[in-house]
Amino acid sequence: MLSAEIGNDVAVIQFDQGSFHTIKTLDCPENIIPIFQPPHSPELNPIERFWEFLKSKLEWENCKTLCQLRQKLTSVLETITPAVITSLTSYDFILEALFSAAS
Repeated sequence: MLSAEIGNDVAVIQFDQGSFHTIKTLDCPENIIPIFQPPHSPELNPIERFWEFLKSKLEWENCKTLCQLRQKLTSVLETITPAVITSLTSYDFILEALFSAAS
């Protein structure tokens, strides 16, 4: 369970409004903060920004085989640093939620 894995740390989990992410009740441990983004707002979803970045790196590639595509994708993924991930997935509203929960 994530809550046990992170121990005394806090995790923010962002949910979109997809029907598979909505339930009538949500019981989160104290160290898990759910954030629900507005409907129809994929631009607020960090993973969407990551996919956009990844696709931009492969945009003009013309791989003739699946093997070539795998090699190119591996090469791109190997260049992604934690700083790049942070720049793509950090949002002020997530940090504000995290800090407000910690106080």
